Amino acid sequence: MAQLDVTITDGIGIITLNNPEAMNAWTQDMQRNVTRTLNDLDTDPAVKGIVITGEGNRAFCAGQDLNELANFTENHVQEWLDTFYEVYDAVLSNSKPVIAALNGVTAGSGYQLAMLCDLRIAHPGVRIGQPEVKSGIPSVTGMYITWQSVGHSKTAQMMLTGELLDAEDAKGHGLIAEVVPEDQVLSRSITEAKKLSQLPTQAFAMTKQRIRATLLPGLKEAFAAALDIDKQAYGDGEPQQTAADFVSKKGA
Repeated sequence: MAQLDVTITDGIGIITLNNPEAMNAWTQDMQRNVTRTLNDLDTDPAVKGIVITGEGNRAFCAGQDLNELANFTENHVQEWLDTFYEVYDAVLSNSKPVIAALNGVTAGSGYQLAMLCDLRIAHPGVRIGQPEVKSGIPSVTGMYITWQSVGHSKTAQMMLTGELLDAEDAKGHGLIAEVVPEDQVLSRSITEAKKLSQLPTQAFAMTKQRIRATLLPGLKEAFAAALDIDKQAYGDGEPQQTAADFVSKKGA
C-alpha cells in the first residue's frame, strides 16, 4: 500500500516515500501527506533538518502513480495541480535544510520534488529526469524547474526526448550536488542536513526565503500554463491511455 513513513533521528526528520511496487510513485494522498509533514517538521523545534528519500533501492520516486493517473479526466487537473503546488511550496518555504537522498530512479514529479530541495545526494546508479512526453503528458512545470538549472539547450533536450540522465551527467549539469556509494546516500544526506542546520539559523532561513521569492513568479506562471495545457491533454485522453497501457502490460 502506498504510504509515507516519517521518523526523527538525532534531530533530522526523514520522510520516506513508500510505494516500492510502483517504484515509489506517489498518489495524491501521499502528496498531501508530504505537504503536511514538511510543514509539521518545519515548526517542530526538535527538528533541525529534513531528508526525503524513497523506500528500497530501485527508486526515489518515479512520479505520479499510473494506477491513479489512468482514471484522471480533465476535471481532475485543477485539483491535481493544486496538490502539486502545495507540495512544492512546502519544500521551498521550509526554513530548514531539505535534502533529497536519491536512492534510485528520480523521474517526473518525483524529479521536480528533488529539484526543489536544497541539495541532492545520489549514487552512480541513479537516473534522473522528466520522461512525461513518453507518457503523453506535456512537460510544463518540470520544464520551468529544469530551465532554472541548466538553461534552454539542455532543458529542450531533456523535455522533448524524455530521456533520463545518469548521476554523473546530472552532476556535471548541476542537477546533483554529490555522488557517493549507494550504501552511503542516506547517511551522507543526513550528515549534510546536520551540517547545514549548524549554520546561522536566521541567515539560512532568509536566504531560502529569497530563493523562493526568486523562483515563485515563474513557478506560478508555469502552473497557470499547465492548467490549460494539461486540461487539453487529459481531455484528448492520451495520458490516460498511455498509463492504462502501461498498467495493463505490467499486469500481463
